[in-house]
Amino acid sequence: MKRNTRGLSSWIRFFLLAGTLAVLLFAGGCNVSKDDGKKTRDLEFNVVGDSDVPAELKQIITEKTLQPFKLTFNDEQNLYIVVGYGPQSTGGYSIAVKELYLTENSIVIDTELLGPEKGENPAPETSYPYIVVKTENLENPVIFQ
Repeated sequence: MKRNTRGLSSWIRFFLLAGTLAVLLFAGGCNVSKDDGKKTRDLEFNVVGDSDVPAELKQIITEKTLQPFKLTFNDEQNLYIVVGYGPQSTGGYSIAVKELYLTENSIVIDTELLGPEKGENPAPETSYPYIVVKTENLENPVIFQ
């Protein structure tokens, strides 16, 4: 008994051709520009105190402080970038914003947790340091470093 393999190979060729065309059309239709990570400009920002944090954001922070976390929050005028360092064994910690800048396609923030200074007598109870940075409301994704 002889099998008709010609029809089968025609279907295989059809699906391979259709798949190739779909990949070419999809790749050609997408306009994805690569972000080289180069700074286009520094962003102005303010570190926001607890009394100036929007209520909805304050609630989110309260829920997350038990673990290290990074989040963004937008209201109609501002972008808030929040970095929390989770539980620390004592008080006396602070957070520095080393850089906040815009690249072609993203916002980059780099923060650093600073421990209690030598000679300082920090509170013995656990602390949960975090920082809230307010900047202009941009649609770019945030990269945390």
